[in-house]
This record gives sequence, structure tokens and C-alpha cells, in this order.
Amino acid sequence: MSLRIFSVCKVLLLLATTSLLAQDPAPTAAVPGDSLHKAKEWYQRFGIRGYAQVRYNRLGETNPQLKCQQCDASWGEDGGFFLRRARVIIFGQVHKQVYFYIQPDFASSAGGTRNYGQIRDIYFDVGLDQDNEFRFRIGQSKVPFGFENLQSSQNRLPLDRNDGLNSALSNERDIGVFFYWAPKKVRERFRMLVRDGYKGSGDYGVFGFGAFNGQTANQNSQNDKLHLVARLTYPFEIGSQIIEPSIQAYKGDYTLRPNQISDGVLLENKDRTFADERVAATFVMYPRPFGIQAEYNWGRGPQFNPHTGTIETSSLEGGYVTLNYRMEIKDQLLYPFTRYHYYDGGKKHELDARSHKVNELEIGAEWLPFPNFELVAMYTVSSRRFEDFQLPINHQRGGLIRIQAQMNF
Repeated sequence: MSLRIFSVCKVLLLLATTSLLAQDPAPTAAVPGDSLHKAKEWYQRFGIRGYAQVRYNRLGETNPQLKCQQCDASWGEDGGFFLRRARVIIFGQVHKQVYFYIQPDFASSAGGTRNYGQIRDIYFDVGLDQDNEFRFRIGQSKVPFGFENLQSSQNRLPLDRNDGLNSALSNERDIGVFFYWAPKKVRERFRMLVRDGYKGSGDYGVFGFGAFNGQTANQNSQNDKLHLVARLTYPFEIGSQIIEPSIQAYKGDYTLRPNQISDGVLLENKDRTFADERVAATFVMYPRPFGIQAEYNWGRGPQFNPHTGTIETSSLEGGYVTLNYRMEIKDQLLYPFTRYHYYDGGKKHELDARSHKVNELEIGAEWLPFPNFELVAMYTVSSRRFEDFQLPINHQRGGLIRIQAQMNF
């Protein structure tokens, strides 16, 4: 009898042990500042996601000389199928108050060679409180200037950002330190506007302020002066609608690199340094179901003068208006949209701070048959004057059909 009792106890002990081993392992050590949560292994503290975009821009093209260097390198002659972006994003909350984000792009180009890897973002956020309502972002990241600049290309409806505000920052990024503040409730609203397909910009705080090199992403500082930027925004709920007005500005000095200047160009400032400052206003009504997105900025910066062959400090202005609609068709999403944008000014990061005057109308639609795939088709009617020392007279007009397939993972 005792032997049977011992055998039964042994079986019960074995079953209990197996059940315990099947559960989550107990934490090995407490994480500082995270005592209310179980400690996680390093591989449980980060995730991987990303997207890729393939484009074709030559359908219905009326002028192969119509191009946009900052928009899409496959515009115009010699363009074909084009890998616009290939992003892999590694991110994680390694501590309750420390978050990291690394994003390389494997569709970058240099010297005519395409599709090599280059860092777009590499930063970490350090929270000053348990809810991370106050935080510092340190590293290379987007500069908080303009809604569409901050909006991910994965979410934006038009295939390229508008010239007016995007001319402020090549790749929208720079290296610096930025302070962001937003209440916990508003941070969740920012996340919802992206997560639920309302084309949000992401969480860059209600208030943002920072200092950055001012030479744009992946470039060394060319002077000892930092740029300063500030932004104030708030997404108000009004009935079923969400409206977000914003105001932002930055100020600094931009120094042209020697390889940005053609031989023979005259310079207003011999040290190649020019005032670089802008202020912008934003109004967004999210598509629930009808949406409006509008921005405009004013400022001054370096610009090529084709009449004198000189790069000089000049005024600039420009912006856009986008109208869009969010349609749910069973499990699919469809976003018809149209955008008009305008810009008159220089682009400091292009050759000779190339002078631009842009008037452009786009009409299109984005279709998501399922979350991991989307297709955008749009027709562009454009008038672009883009002039530098090598092409001092260059005004191109035309139209084209543009198509993009995007995969999300």
C-alpha cells in the first residue's frame, strides 16, 4: 500500500513540475524602475518591422525632361522600375524609460549606384517620468518641422512630400537632441491615428524643442553653430472628428559644402554660410471619413540667382493642400485624394542651392486590399522651374501617371 501511495505521489509531483515548467519563467532579476513588471530577456524587448516600395513613373509621360531630384530619382528619361524605399526598423523598450529605434534604408544611392544601405534613424528616447510624458530624443531622427515631414512615407497618401516644407530638410532628418512633452492620453491618440489608418504623423509630442547640426542627415557639421527648432501641436476631438493645428519654426546657419558648388559660381558670402530660417503653420482634419491637410511656410535661405550667377540669401515660401477620403469596403480600405502644392525658393542641399518654382496638381487613390499590401496610382500635372549654374534656364512642364506597390511587414 505504501509503495502505491509513493508511486501516486511521484506521478503527481512530476505532473506539477511539468506544469510549472510550461509557464513563463520567473524573472531572474528586477529591472530598475520596472518593479511592477516581470523582467524580460533581451530578445523579448525589441521588435522588427518595415516596408518596401516599388514604383514606375513613365506611363503617360509627356515630357522626359520634367524631373524632381528630391522627390523621386526615376522621374523622366532613363527612369524605369524603381525601388524607392526598402526599410527595416528595429525598435524596443529596453527599460520602462528607455526606448531605441534604428532604421536603415537599403534603397539609397551614391554616384549613380543604387540600393545600398544607409542609416536613416538611430536614436534613443529617455523618459523623465514613469509614463514618459517628458522625454529626450538623442541621435539622428526627424526634425520636428512640418506635419507631412514627420508623417512616415509608409502612411502618406501622395507618393512624395511637398516641395514647400520638404525643401527645409533633406530626408527630413538631422543629428541632435530633442525634448518632447505630451500627456499620456494624447500620446495614445497619436498612436491611434496611425494604427487605425487615419494617416497620422506619429508621436512627436504636443510640444517639441531641440538643437541639431543643421547640415541634414548623414552629413558632418560644417560650422560651429547649431540650429534650433520648436513645434507646438494638439489633436482636438470635436464630436467624431479630430482636428490638429500646429505651428513650428527653426533658425540657424547653413554652410554649403564645396562639392555642392559648381566651378564659376559667385558667392554672396565667401565662407559659404547663409542664414537658414523658417516658420510654418499646419491644419489637419483627419479623414473620419473626409479629411483636409494643409501647410504653408515662409523663410529665407541660400538660393541660386540665374541672372547674376550668384548664390545669395533669398526669401522663400510654399505649401500645399490635400483633400482625402477614407472608405471602408468590407475588410479593405480605399483613400481617394488630391493635392496641390507650390514652392518658390532655393533648395540648400541641391547643387548651387538650386532655384525652384513649383506648381503641381496630383489626383490619385491608395488601395489596401489587406494590411500587408497597398497600391497607389496617381496622375501628376506639373510646372517646374529648377535652375543652377549648369542649367540657368530650365522650365519644364508636363504630366505623368505614377504607380507604387508597397509591402508592409
